[in-house]
Amino acid sequence: MLRVVVESAKGLPKSKLGSTPDPVAYIIFKGKEVLEFDLKGSVLDSSSYIDVIVKDYETIGKDKFLGSAKISLKDLATGQVKSFPFKDLALVNEKGQATGATVNLVIHYDPPANAAPNPNDPQAGDVVLCVSAMEGRGEEGDEDLTDAGQSPSAPGPPGNPNQRLVKKNRKLNRPLANKPQDFQIRVRILEGRQLPGNNIKPVVKVNVCGQTHRTRIKRGNNPFFDEMFFYNVNMLPSDLFDQHVSIRVYDSFSLRADSLMGDFKVDVGFIYDEPDHSVMRKWLLLNDPDESSSGARGYLKVSMFIVGAGDEPLVEKRDINDDLDDIENNMLLPAGVTLRWVTLSLKVFRAEDIPQMDDAFVQSLKGMFGGDGDKKNLVDPFVEAHFAGKKLCTQVIEKNANPEWNQMLNLQVKFPSMSLCAVIISSTGKTGESEVGFLPAFGPCYINLYGSPREFTGLPDPYEELNYGKGEGVAYRGRILVELSTKLEGKADKTVEEIPSDDILVAQKYQRRRKYCLCVVFHSASMLQEPGEPIQFEVSIGNYGNKLDTTCKPLASTTQYSCAVFDGNHYYYLPWANTKPVVVITSFWEDISHRLDAVNIILYIAERLQSNITAMKMAILAKVPENRLAEIWLRLVNQLIDDLSGLKVPELEGHSNLTALDIQMKKLRDSAMQTITDGAKSMREEATEIKDTLGDIEGWLDKLKQLAEEPQNSMPDVIIWMLRGEKRVAYSRIPAHQLLYSTYSEQSCGQFCGRTRNIFMQYPMDKNKGLKVPVQIRVNMWLGLSVDEKKFNTFSEGTFSVFAELYENQAYLLGKWGTTGLGLRYKYSDVTGKLKLKQENFIPPRGWEWEGGWFIDPEKGLLTEADAGHTEFMDEVFQNETRFPGGEWKPAAEPYTDVNGEKTHKPEEIECPAGWSWGDEWTVDDNRAVDEKGWEYGITIPPDDKPKSWVPAEKMYHVHRRRRVIRPRKRTSAAGTTTEKRDQGDPEGWEFSSLIGSKFHRQERSADTIRRRRWRRKMAPADRLGASAIFKLEGALGVDVDEKKKDEVDASKLFGANTPTVSCSFDSSHLYHLRVYVYQARNLLAMDKDSFSDPYAHVSFLHMSKTTEAMKATLNPTWDQTLIFQDVEIYGDPQNIAHYPPDVVLEFYDKDQVGKDELLGRSVCVPLVKLNPGMDQTPKLLWSPITQKDQRAGEVLVAAELILKDKGNETDLPLVPPKRAENLYMVPQGIRPVVQLMAIEILAWGLRNMKPYQLATVASPSLVVECGGEMVQSAVIKNMKKSPNFPGSVLFLKVLLPKEEMYAPPIVLKVIDHRPFGRKPVVGQCTIDTLEEFRCDPYVIQKSSMSSKMALMAAFPHDTRIDMEDRRPLLEAQEKETVDWWSKFYASIGDHEKCRPYLQKGYDTLKVYDTELENIPEFKQLTDFCCTFKLQRGKNEDEEDDPSVVGEFKGSFKVYPLSDDPGVAPPPRQFRELPESGPQECLVRIYVVRGIDLQPKDNNGQCDPYIKISLGKKSIEDRDNYLPNTTNPVFGR
Repeated sequence: MLRVVVESAKGLPKSKLGSTPDPVAYIIFKGKEVLEFDLKGSVLDSSSYIDVIVKDYETIGKDKFLGSAKISLKDLATGQVKSFPFKDLALVNEKGQATGATVNLVIHYDPPANAAPNPNDPQAGDVVLCVSAMEGRGEEGDEDLTDAGQSPSAPGPPGNPNQRLVKKNRKLNRPLANKPQDFQIRVRILEGRQLPGNNIKPVVKVNVCGQTHRTRIKRGNNPFFDEMFFYNVNMLPSDLFDQHVSIRVYDSFSLRADSLMGDFKVDVGFIYDEPDHSVMRKWLLLNDPDESSSGARGYLKVSMFIVGAGDEPLVEKRDINDDLDDIENNMLLPAGVTLRWVTLSLKVFRAEDIPQMDDAFVQSLKGMFGGDGDKKNLVDPFVEAHFAGKKLCTQVIEKNANPEWNQMLNLQVKFPSMSLCAVIISSTGKTGESEVGFLPAFGPCYINLYGSPREFTGLPDPYEELNYGKGEGVAYRGRILVELSTKLEGKADKTVEEIPSDDILVAQKYQRRRKYCLCVVFHSASMLQEPGEPIQFEVSIGNYGNKLDTTCKPLASTTQYSCAVFDGNHYYYLPWANTKPVVVITSFWEDISHRLDAVNIILYIAERLQSNITAMKMAILAKVPENRLAEIWLRLVNQLIDDLSGLKVPELEGHSNLTALDIQMKKLRDSAMQTITDGAKSMREEATEIKDTLGDIEGWLDKLKQLAEEPQNSMPDVIIWMLRGEKRVAYSRIPAHQLLYSTYSEQSCGQFCGRTRNIFMQYPMDKNKGLKVPVQIRVNMWLGLSVDEKKFNTFSEGTFSVFAELYENQAYLLGKWGTTGLGLRYKYSDVTGKLKLKQENFIPPRGWEWEGGWFIDPEKGLLTEADAGHTEFMDEVFQNETRFPGGEWKPAAEPYTDVNGEKTHKPEEIECPAGWSWGDEWTVDDNRAVDEKGWEYGITIPPDDKPKSWVPAEKMYHVHRRRRVIRPRKRTSAAGTTTEKRDQGDPEGWEFSSLIGSKFHRQERSADTIRRRRWRRKMAPADRLGASAIFKLEGALGVDVDEKKKDEVDASKLFGANTPTVSCSFDSSHLYHLRVYVYQARNLLAMDKDSFSDPYAHVSFLHMSKTTEAMKATLNPTWDQTLIFQDVEIYGDPQNIAHYPPDVVLEFYDKDQVGKDELLGRSVCVPLVKLNPGMDQTPKLLWSPITQKDQRAGEVLVAAELILKDKGNETDLPLVPPKRAENLYMVPQGIRPVVQLMAIEILAWGLRNMKPYQLATVASPSLVVECGGEMVQSAVIKNMKKSPNFPGSVLFLKVLLPKEEMYAPPIVLKVIDHRPFGRKPVVGQCTIDTLEEFRCDPYVIQKSSMSSKMALMAAFPHDTRIDMEDRRPLLEAQEKETVDWWSKFYASIGDHEKCRPYLQKGYDTLKVYDTELENIPEFKQLTDFCCTFKLQRGKNEDEEDDPSVVGEFKGSFKVYPLSDDPGVAPPPRQFRELPESGPQECLVRIYVVRGIDLQPKDNNGQCDPYIKISLGKKSIEDRDNYLPNTTNPVFGR
């Protein structure tokens, strides 16, 4: 605290006119005019000084400069003196010459408590002092200025120097007259953070001067509100400043009394005293009003303003880096809450595997001049730590990818801090009665960094944003060893210091590594959509297995390249047949099993709870009987209690690498799980209504998921990459704990350890959020310590074989094959032909030995037929043409190829295979991104022989184009079911190619000049270990490299060529029969301009896919179709397939007449597996969500069953379902929903507020109603302007509807406008999901308000005679006054003064509602016999969804069953007594009584209101009768 007392001045120079100056003091420090400076807890800097400027006050124009002086504050800053008097300080003029005037001041300085004197603290600001002069101050010269409207402010609470204090310097603002005035208080609630509790729905209530407003209800612990409230008051300023603003946060979800989560109170006077009478974007610390010492109960960001009459309200500016603002200095504390200084000490030990970031150009220059170039260390790392707006950095270590800093960063913050909890782990958690809380702690532990792929290029990195955390990182980019601890007392001496050597030694034990083995078996890769070049997969964990990184040992971490094959319908797949590629990686990491076991156990409990909750929700939806529901609920609660009490988190004793956080996390988890157990037990005893318990149970699930988060997870994620050629295309990131094997218990193994699972890979930084799936892979992964590798044998399937392989190459020269003419190739080489290999130089790795000799083994993928197991197949051929840029198109050198560019026959020459028949002629496929003739264009860049990418629009520079021609065929007999290729290719196993580097094929052609064949030699482990022997394959096979060239060959070039190939071969496969029952979908996205889609589905299962028929113009299609996949060949144990079956993936498309079909969304269905066809289980149709770009895009009603076929026993399969057309099977009885004949009566009353469509107004619309495939259309409204109601009101629809409400199709309303030239666009539509509320019993006459209202409206007007005899005596005049309408009104609102004796007389009163009548339950939202349905549109012109409401339909529905017997008379119609639908003349009376708290619009804080009323096209404006200067007008009109 710095306090300045200005005592006197003398000898001030007189002005030219000889008048005496008028001096006055303003003190300015950082823009604030006070004589006291709160230094916010920072220490005064010794370089600070005070500037004293004396001016002569002028009423008009600028104040004149009289003199100035500078005072150094060095003595005060060093703490040698507390106060310093300056006597007779000389003032100097602009030129620095003495003026002869002097000034006397005293400066006091109170250093902050606990602050060590710090001579070079940069945070203390400069202090500037202005002395000006003012009129009417008495004698000249020696004047005591201490009382210039300043009163010394109250000292803060002891030991808390940084608390905001209210300074009573109100006089410096414009003085306020002491009479009632108008003020407006504005409170803006921005956002909340870290509100306590689980599954909460917070709402904020703000109370000012007896008025309360509340925000909308939000979800979650960090809600965003952004709502502004206005409070208008008229009172004495002194009274107003004593009022307070109370801000309370409640949990709206909880109906109990303890729903108050935290509150904050602040005086209005405090806000008024702030600059501009406002508190801008400050964080409030909420606390419990009953115990102020309980600490933070969350934080709320608010702005508060006070606007007096004539004030300009301040405009808020949002800072760009609002999230990084200095929260500590931007916080308001409630009285009694003290914040303590704490020091967060972040020890940064070391990092490893930092990727190259600098260009190798300079290094290569060094290499040329004899320096040693080291590629991998091209990076200069340092660590930057941010926290609560503060930032510290370690030193930079140059040219080192594995730097050791060993530095400690000390961050000074106030505690409890708001950002703390967000960074590492919440600092306090209330759990039941016992308080579990701890100071922030972490490690020593490695933190893994992820970002863009590691390969360095000099080009800009397209995925650079991933390194800044925008999006999911796609590659491991190193790790960093840190430790965080918190000290409560005192300040650290230095912000950055070296770590003591003892601590470095202690950290050693946290770095002990153990060997881990990871094995990944790829079972299938399907749903490829853009094949092109050969495809391979790479698996890595950390840097181990990254094939493009030279720092690691080469491992068998990539599959072999394989070319994709068309599946005959829509997708491509990789033909691995019975030889599945295997990836084996050994790596070294810290053993943190005690952490990951706990995570996996909690996740196991959460997973079971999740599936039970889903089952319970399904049961509620399906409306199962109460007793059955109670059973399901009881099973859920019992299982949760058993799991929580039976499965304990492992004890920590005996682990050497425990950290402080481990012990605290164990306490936290134990107490939270105990709380949930107790809650579940008491719920089991006390619960009455099952549906009410769902919220609490879901809260427990959220809590379990939170407990499963492990901050100290130093094991990097496993990353799988798909490479097309040399380019990384798609990735998938799998947390290591999901795959980890644990010896602690079965439940502590990862959920996917040793299990086959399906993974949709994704594009890095995918802007479309998974709109397109690059590939779906099915993999089996196992990760474990190498001491447990024998356990792998129990998980593995098939037999693992390891081969060394090389290729023998020959060239065709002068009519014969031989080794001459090979040119750059070697006689024996690797698959690329670039590395020379010799059979005798291969040496097996340690622990392995040869089994048998070298043998010729052609590639298996080329041997099986693509159409095996299909009943329908599509043959495809690509027609290629080339040209010089701008020239004529001519057939290419290879005019006909397959999708991979391999030469094939002309379409006309392709014969139909035996057992098949053609279904159609060859046609050009234009249902792709192609031009109208089916061509797509590209540029060929040598040495490639075809373009890498294709576009549909032709440009001058394109030199290559291709189009796809297709021809479907159908299987006619079982004659050709052999899956082996009918043509075995070359008997000696040669593959041929026309050119070095191009693709090889099995048939010799005249243009071929090169041939090769593959030689392999099998290896076996020396000591029979079973499958786990593959983990002993570290390092490459011994390889001979030419001695001369030894220096030039880069390790990464050798890599991949000579690692042994591991594969898993299955001796036998099983044939399965799959049936997918696609019944219907609802609420699909509208893709066409007419608000509808023409949906169909591609159904994919492993390497086969089929397509449903396309439905016309509907968002709720009923396909009612069974897709039958005859012989699906799956390798592996049927028991495993039964537990973890492959997914059936449905992709929904909108069929377009021109151009490419658009994707509507994707859904996944898990099939029911029957290992015995006689099982009497039938699959049940269930609604499965359809997603597109992570958003819900409808639902599909689907089921699937996968049946294991016994060899040769076809009869056991279920009966073939009935056919609707050729090859169109329906969903069979027993699976399809049971339907009954229903009547739907539609009351189509009229349309309202229809918006224009395509710039034309909707003039003559009609209504189409669809339900369950049936449709009915109303009559056309001739002229919408004259009468917006339909001429015939009631429509009738007979339709077969499912008995179960769950399966009921929606009712779809479409409004069609009849326009000139026969155009009938759909201008609006509405989908009504549930029919439940419209069901009725047709024989019960509905005595509702409907009939009485209709009777009233339909009553025929006729004359009625009423005899009136006046028997009452006349009222006196004064009585008339007491019973007028106003008395009645005031009596009704409880204003007894104004209603006078009205109430004593016992007259009737009015009922006054304090909300809209629509919101009063007894008025049923003012609906009459019609309901109002909002109409919407599909896509707008910009291809964006248009959710806006484009009109309203007035009408209603009645749904009731009809008898199947035609002899039974139909029940009576429901909509019978209807009023006239033509225009009716009405008289509308509106009484406007008064306005309450209108917004002031004038500078005096008032406004001049008048009434304007519009109804339809009529409007009344009452401007002449405005009421001046009031915000509470009484209109009485």
